[in-house]
Amino acid sequence: MQAVATAATSTPSDEFFLARQPILGRDQKLVAFELLFRAAPEHEDAQLTDYAAATAAVISHASQLGMKQVVGEQVAFVNVDEVVLMSDFVRFLPPDKVILEILETVRPTTALLARVRELKELGFKFALDDVIGHSEQVSKLMSLVDIIKIDLQGVGRDELAELVRTVRGPHQKLLAEKVETIEEFELCMELGFEYFQGYYFARPAILSGKKITPSELVLLRLFDLIHSQADNDAIEAAVKRDPLLSLNLLRLVNGHLAGTGAPQVESISQALVQLGRSQLQRWVQILLYSGPEGHVELSSPLLQMATTRGRLLELMTLTLRPGDVAGANTAFTVGIMSLMDALFDVPMREIFDKVDLSRDVRAALLERDGDYGAMLSVAEALEHAEPGRNLAAALDRLGLSVKQVRDIELAAFGWVRELGAEVH
Repeated sequence: MQAVATAATSTPSDEFFLARQPILGRDQKLVAFELLFRAAPEHEDAQLTDYAAATAAVISHASQLGMKQVVGEQVAFVNVDEVVLMSDFVRFLPPDKVILEILETVRPTTALLARVRELKELGFKFALDDVIGHSEQVSKLMSLVDIIKIDLQGVGRDELAELVRTVRGPHQKLLAEKVETIEEFELCMELGFEYFQGYYFARPAILSGKKITPSELVLLRLFDLIHSQADNDAIEAAVKRDPLLSLNLLRLVNGHLAGTGAPQVESISQALVQLGRSQLQRWVQILLYSGPEGHVELSSPLLQMATTRGRLLELMTLTLRPGDVAGANTAFTVGIMSLMDALFDVPMREIFDKVDLSRDVRAALLERDGDYGAMLSVAEALEHAEPGRNLAAALDRLGLSVKQVRDIELAAFGWVRELGAEVH
C-alpha cells in the first residue's frame, strides 16, 4: 500500500487528463471504456515510467466521483502494474464495474500469480494487455485472465490467425486493440474476436456514389430550416413529411412532460412550441444518429462520441465566455456534426451542400480553425489519449486549465448518461 500511496501523491491531483476509449462488442454496441491517464507537461517525463502513479490517480478520482459517473452503465478497463496489483489500492474499485488490465511489462512471479488468484476470489476480472506473441508471460497468465487483448499494430496480418489459435482458451475472450480501419475490424470478426477497441467506427468509409438516405435528408433539411430561423409552419411541414420523425418528436416532448402534471402534447405544432428552437435543433442533431427505427441508443459508439463532443464544446464555450448562449449552441453544433461524415459515409463538404452553416462552423469542421476548431482538437486529443504536452498546448491556445477541462469532461460524461435516461 505504501508504494502506491507514494505513487498516488507523485502527481498533483489537478495535473492530469483523464481519457476514455470505447470498447465495442460484435454487434458494434458499446460495452466498456478503457480509462487512460495522461500527465500534464511538467510531470510528463516522470509519469511515463510510473504506471503506479497513473493508475493510483485514476482509481483515486474514479472512487471519489463514482465509477458510474465516469463510464455510465459500461465497465472500465484500468491498467495495473505489479505495484498496484500487490497493494490494497485496487480494493477502492467496485469489482462489478472494472476489469484490471495487466500491463505487458508485468513479470508473472509466484507471488503475483497468487495475488491475481486472490483478487479473482474477491470478484475482480482481468485482461492481459498488448499481446503480440505467445510468451512465457502469456502462458503463465492465460488461465487466470478473462480477456486477452491483442495489439493489431504489433502483429502482422499473416501471423494474426496463428496467434489467435495459440492464445485462445476455453474461458478467455479475445479483444482486438488499435483497430483503426474497417478492413481490420472485418478480419478480426472473421477470426472470432469478441471485442474491439479503436476508432475504426469513427472513420468515414467514403464510397463512390454513396448517397444520403431520404430519411436522413429530411432531418438535414429540418436542421437547415431551424438553423436559418424559418417560421414554425415551415418546420412543422418538414416534420410531418416523415411519420417516424413526427412520432419521435411527440414521444420526446411527452417524455419531458411525464411526471410534471402537464397535459400530454398531441400535435406537432404544440410539440414545437413546447420544445423551443434551441432544444429542437439539439434533438434533431441527436436524432441524426438514431437507429433505423428512430430510437436513440447511447450504446451506439458514434452517438456517444458525438454527443460527448457536443457537450464538451458547449461547456468549454460557457467557461470561456459565460453567458454566451448563442456561442454555446454553435459549439454544440460543431461537436455533434464533427462525426457526420462517418455517420453518412460521405465527405463533410457534401453535407455542407445540404445545410447552410456559418463560416466559423465550416472552418472548425474542415480545418480545425478558430476557437471552435481548437475546442474540437482538444476533444479529439482527449479521445485518443494524446500525450499531455499536446493537450496542454491546445488548452493554452484557448486559455483553459487542466483542471477546468477535466471538470468539463466529467460534466459532459454525466450529461450524456442522463440523456440516455431521458430518451428511454
